Amino acid sequence: MFAGSEIALIVGAAILLFGADKVPKLARGFGQAKKEFMVGQAEADVAAERARADARAQAEANVANATVAVQPQTVNGIVVGAPSTPSEPAAPPN
Repeated sequence: MFAGSEIALIVGAAILLFGADKVPKLARGFGQAKKEFMVGQAEADVAAERARADARAQAEANVANATVAVQPQTVNGIVVGAPSTPSEPAAPPN
């Protein structure tokens, strides 16, 4: 990504701007900030995965608890809307 001369130029500019005693402190601060960011990102990933698992479990529970209730209706004495299965053919009207 960076060539050796580019890194040396950046380090030289940092020494001129901040002084030789401040550069190690700045580097240490950047390292600690990066570490804290990575820890926070890992915690957020764990929380997001836990939320996805909870949502998935809730959706599966909702599907398992869902029942389809069909209320048969009668029109002129004929049952309309009743579910029929292949093993039980619908009765012919009287």
